[in-house]
Amino acid sequence: MLHAFTKKRIEKILSEYAEKKVPKHIRNQIKIIYKFRGNNVTLIEERPAFRGEGWVEHDIAQFRLVDNKWNVYWRDSKDRWHLVEEITPDEDFEKQLKIVDKDNSGVFWG
Repeated sequence: MLHAFTKKRIEKILSEYAEKKVPKHIRNQIKIIYKFRGNNVTLIEERPAFRGEGWVEHDIAQFRLVDNKWNVYWRDSKDRWHLVEEITPDEDFEKQLKIVDKDNSGVFWG
């Protein structure tokens, strides 16, 4: 389980990231949210449902804290998570988030 301090810090980082990533004028069409589960943090894009009410979630990336380093995972079409081997595990969460944001491999925002 993440330390309360670490969780608070990551919440702040991700809230600021979501604020910058989605311009105010399109926030009724797209949202960036995140969810914590144990030592995992999942970055999620939400869009209005095509039919009906509510929003549809699309998982972008998952960050897993293993041995005090953040590993980055991507989700396939069968909802299975895979380690992104090209991204070296790192203690710096913000560094890992920046790599996901750039998405040089095209697996996150594609």
